[in-house]
Amino acid sequence: MIPIHEALQQVLKQRSTYGTEKISLLEAKGRFLAEDIFTDRDAPPFDRVMMDGIAIQHKDLDEPPAASYKVQGIQAAGSPQLSLQEETYCLEIMTGAILPHQADTIIPYEEVEIKEGRAYIQAAKLAKRFIHYKGSDSKKGELILSKGKKITAADIGLLATVGKSTVSVAKLPKVAIISTGDELVEVDQEPQAHQIRKSNAYTLWAGLMEEGITGKLYHINDDKEALRQSLAALLEEFDVLLLSGGVSKGKFDHIPEILHELGVKKIFHRVAQRPGKPFWFGAHQSLNTKVFAYPGNPVSTYVNHFYYFQQWLYASLGKDMALSRVELAQSIPSNPALALFVSVRLDPKSGAAKALNHNGSGDLFSLAQTEGFVLLPARGTDYMPGEKVDFLALK
Repeated sequence: MIPIHEALQQVLKQRSTYGTEKISLLEAKGRFLAEDIFTDRDAPPFDRVMMDGIAIQHKDLDEPPAASYKVQGIQAAGSPQLSLQEETYCLEIMTGAILPHQADTIIPYEEVEIKEGRAYIQAAKLAKRFIHYKGSDSKKGELILSKGKKITAADIGLLATVGKSTVSVAKLPKVAIISTGDELVEVDQEPQAHQIRKSNAYTLWAGLMEEGITGKLYHINDDKEALRQSLAALLEEFDVLLLSGGVSKGKFDHIPEILHELGVKKIFHRVAQRPGKPFWFGAHQSLNTKVFAYPGNPVSTYVNHFYYFQQWLYASLGKDMALSRVELAQSIPSNPALALFVSVRLDPKSGAAKALNHNGSGDLFSLAQTEGFVLLPARGTDYMPGEKVDFLALK
């Protein structure tokens, strides 16, 4: 059994790269950029009007304002640039339109009265208002998104603005999700008294979807030959295997033995943590397939997957994943031998973490009340209110 910090370091040492790929802009949210993105032209590309109103040429502030301006026409958004014919002329103008030649000030409609073809300004003229000047956001050739950034919804808008209909991203690993156990039945089946429906596989599938990975679901019963044949094929086909169950000390927990027979090198088995102590991790050296074998209790599967696999995935894609920190709202007993993942809710005002009561790592229903887990490293003294600890947010 190894300490939790050593287990994480061993997992991160097995980071892998899977190359890059070009994908559609519409598929890019949540992926990691594999290229730097530069502005293809000044942004905005022209002096852009920010309010509906009239465009005028402002005279020196010392000069009295014109009594009124003759309305020359309309400058609509998307129309070619017009020019003011005289200093005492104006153009009605729409938000988003290019600023007309000779104009330097926008007067909103709220400050103008237009009648009989003339515009009468109802307030003092303020020069150079409501103009979004060319290049004021970004100059042509400026770096706006860096390689390695996780693409957000806002980034999608930027990529569209600079004409990136396709974008180069880090390629994601192919992942198989494998549940084991004769007691499991499909979600749409009526379980017998000694059976339960599959849940861990769907938790893992949903967690992968959060990162843009569509995992493939498999189930293998507790039969050595069936496990051997299926795992041999899956090791060849996938970059990562996520297994749930079959790694503890029961007589039907065959996974570690079979993985060894198939050439998967055990990196560690059992971590000094609760929940999730029986976690098994290894790698097939020639196939470069990583194997995360989680214990079958649902909270154990959840914690191990989001703590270890997610950090491994980010490292493989070139991005460190820093856990957030929260303060404890109460004292929590420590364990001198085991690191503890404690389910918590956050106080809506202070943001401090308060521990929740539950029935252990098999209590799947407790996750519905949980906002996340605080990680309390092993130590001999209790954790006290106000201490800051790592926080693993529920996804």
